[in-house]
Amino acid sequence: MHIGIDLGGTNIAAAVVDKSGAIIKRAGMPTVTDRGAEGVTDGLFRVCEMLMEDGATPSSIGIGIPGAVNNETGEVIFTPNLPISGVNIVQKLHTRYSCPVNIGNDANCAALGEAVAGGAKGAQDVVLITLGTGVGGGIILGGRLHTGINGAAGELGHMVIIAGGRECGCGRKGCWERYASASGINRTANEFMRTHPESLLWELCGGLEKRISGKLIFEAFRAGDRAARLTVERYIEHLAAGVVNIINMIAPEMFCIGGGISNEWDCFAKPLQEAVDAEKYTRFSLKQPQTRIVRAELGNDAGIIGAAFLS
Repeated sequence: MHIGIDLGGTNIAAAVVDKSGAIIKRAGMPTVTDRGAEGVTDGLFRVCEMLMEDGATPSSIGIGIPGAVNNETGEVIFTPNLPISGVNIVQKLHTRYSCPVNIGNDANCAALGEAVAGGAKGAQDVVLITLGTGVGGGIILGGRLHTGINGAAGELGHMVIIAGGRECGCGRKGCWERYASASGINRTANEFMRTHPESLLWELCGGLEKRISGKLIFEAFRAGDRAARLTVERYIEHLAAGVVNIINMIAPEMFCIGGGISNEWDCFAKPLQEAVDAEKYTRFSLKQPQTRIVRAELGNDAGIIGAAFLS
C-alpha cells in the first residue's frame, strides 16, 4: 500500500497508488494552517488514516511539498505558503506509521508522476514544466529525480531569458517564469492592449487589465483579434527560448508540458515545436534522436502519483 500526498497551501490531496501508477483510493481535506506546523501535520495524519480505514497499513508514504526540501534529512527547508519551514516531516510520519517516508518538491513529484504513468511514460530522461502562476520544473535523469546537492535543482522558471527584464519574486530580473507563466502571458497581453485600444480583449475583460486571463487571451486569439495574436506569438517566442535552453543543456528523451496553459495545446503546440526546431543545437543533425515535446496527461494527479514513487 503506497500512499502519495500532494500537500498544498489550500488542500491536501492523497491516494493509494499501485505499482503501475494507477490510483486505487482517494482522500482529501483542507490544509489547516492557522495552527502552524501542528495543524499541517495533523492533516497529513488524517488523510493517511482515511486511506487506511480498511485496516491496511502503508508500505511507504511520499509527500510532494511546494518548496525546497531535503529528502536525505527529511526536513522542509523552505516553503512560502505553509508554516512548516524547518520541520522534519519525514520523522513525524515515520514515527507514527513505522514505514519509509519520503518528501519531494511538488513540481519534481509531478515530473516523476508523468514519467511513471503520464505523457512521458517509459522515458528515462525527462524534463517537465508546469505553466501556471509561475513556471515549475522537474528533471528526471536515468529514471531518477535530479535534485542536486541541496534538493533545489529543477527551478527552471528562474533561468534568465531576457537580461535586465521583468522583475521576478526570486530577486532576479528577466526570469523565464515572468514571461512563460500564466501571469507572464497576462502581462504581455496588457502591453499589447495598451497599443491596441480596439482589441476584443478590452471587452472580454470588462475594461480592466487585471481581469485578463489566459482563457480570455486564447478566446480572442481564436476570434482573430490582432492584440491577442501578437500576445500568443510573443508568448511562444518566450516559451521556446526556455525550452531550447533546456533541450540544449540536457537533451532529454521527452520534454513534458503541463499546467493550466497546456489546456490551449491546440493553439501553441505546433508553432512551439517549429520555434524550437529552428533554434535547437541539434537542428544540424536531425538524423540523430531528438527530444519529443509532449503534453502532460495526469493533471492534478501527477503530483500524487509521483509522490508515491519517491525513494
